[in-house]
Amino acid sequence: MKKVRFVEHITPDVTTDIVYMMCPMHLLKLDEMMGKLKGGQILELLTDYDGALEDIPEWCENTGNEFIGVDEADDYFKFYIRKTGS
Repeated sequence: MKKVRFVEHITPDVTTDIVYMMCPMHLLKLDEMMGKLKGGQILELLTDYDGALEDIPEWCENTGNEFIGVDEADDYFKFYIRKTGS
């Protein structure tokens, strides 16, 4: 399992809010949104699903995208992923 990095003050290119959506929406929406980004752009994914703390870093490792880290708000997590490639 990849270690979770907590970060602050990341400026995303695109934000996707999937708070209150059931599993596996965090991975489906992540995959969909990353397909729309250009290489080097950063996606901010907002979710309240605790399982995302393991799933998203693993997804990044499996797909070759860069897991920048996660920031914790009051009721949800903010994940930051940089698209690699084109």
